[in-house]
Amino acid sequence: MPAIGEKPARAISGAESLCARFRDVRDFSKLLTRDLEAEDCVVQSMPDVSPTKWHLAHTTWFFETFVLKKFVTGYVPAIPEYAFLFNSYYNAAGTMHRRDLRGLISRPTVAESFRYREGVDRQIEDLLASASEELLDEVAPIITLGIHHEQQHQELLVTDIKHVFAQNPLHPIFRKRAQEKSEPPPPATFADFEETIATIGHDGRDFSYDNEGPRHRALVPKFSLGSRLVTCGEYLRFIEAGGYQRPEFWLSLGWMTVNEQRWEAPLYWEKRDGAWWHFTLSGFRPIDENEPVTHVSYFEADAFANFSGARLPTEFEWERVAQGETIEGTFVESERFHPAPARESAGLSQMFGDVWEWTRSSYSPYPGYRAAAGALGEYNGKFMCNQYVLRGGSCATSQLHIRATYRNFFQPEKRWQFTGIRLARDLE
Repeated sequence: MPAIGEKPARAISGAESLCARFRDVRDFSKLLTRDLEAEDCVVQSMPDVSPTKWHLAHTTWFFETFVLKKFVTGYVPAIPEYAFLFNSYYNAAGTMHRRDLRGLISRPTVAESFRYREGVDRQIEDLLASASEELLDEVAPIITLGIHHEQQHQELLVTDIKHVFAQNPLHPIFRKRAQEKSEPPPPATFADFEETIATIGHDGRDFSYDNEGPRHRALVPKFSLGSRLVTCGEYLRFIEAGGYQRPEFWLSLGWMTVNEQRWEAPLYWEKRDGAWWHFTLSGFRPIDENEPVTHVSYFEADAFANFSGARLPTEFEWERVAQGETIEGTFVESERFHPAPARESAGLSQMFGDVWEWTRSSYSPYPGYRAAAGALGEYNGKFMCNQYVLRGGSCATSQLHIRATYRNFFQPEKRWQFTGIRLARDLE
């Protein structure tokens, strides 16, 4: 039995482990900003992009709102107005500043935002250090959710600062990366899979988001899946064949978007002196035809699949295959911040990391899904409309954050994330 006043060993172990994980993730957000100037951190280049400073403050607001305000008796926020400035979309948590105006918030300063983080971090750590077993059981799931929420915003921080830097004719470098000579990837092939009733969704062990359940069975007819991601070289052939000028490949809304936005290539691509270049987080570089193509919309992915005599996989086909794959690839921990060419593999490659893979599945609830009550119930469920599911993570995703059941989702015209293409085919 523990001595009087001593916490049980399980609570001590659990609290220390959770606190260490909390510190690691919070510190990684700071590491991502290490080469940024204050001026870089306040720019909003389009409504989908949030300034770096906002990401740093919003993730802090999450811990303050859902942990400190709830579990610290008599807690009083140092700056009550932050609840309005740094709420994102949680209506049950109160009103919020307009998303498209985040770039107009010059105060708090970047330095003040970091101080806000430090203050909240200290109080989270104090709470965990003194938590009883009962309190830890209650607070741990929310802090764990907050940790994964921060990892999502780390990914957004990377993709958002890329969009910000891409608007600058000086082509700023986020992180230096040496030029490398890549080897051609293995030839693209298709692996066949027989019809099966697959078990889809998270099994409830460890962490998952609510949209990954309930676990259920789904009929997956026989199909073929591409052995690797589509490369820039393969996508160039689509461009050179007039793909952006041929309506027969495009969905109606996609064709309308192509013409309205005047798309001629993926986002960040630019033709100079007859050659294609693109902006990367390591500067402006010639296109490497061996790398996976990225920053393409669902419309572009679907059009390329039609051009190729194929289609995009469903999310159920993708998950059925991914369940047996090792989670390895190019993730944010590598600090490459760019997808890498596929390597020789006996089977499928690049199922995880490098680029998010568009599926042809609309983002909708699984059978029996119900959003939880309260503000945290707004996390996923209310976005299940007019979006498509992506799978596998990207070079901006944490390897500790991704899993075979993870469902990302975006509107079909979005391109600023590291999104790419894997082909599928029907089997006769």
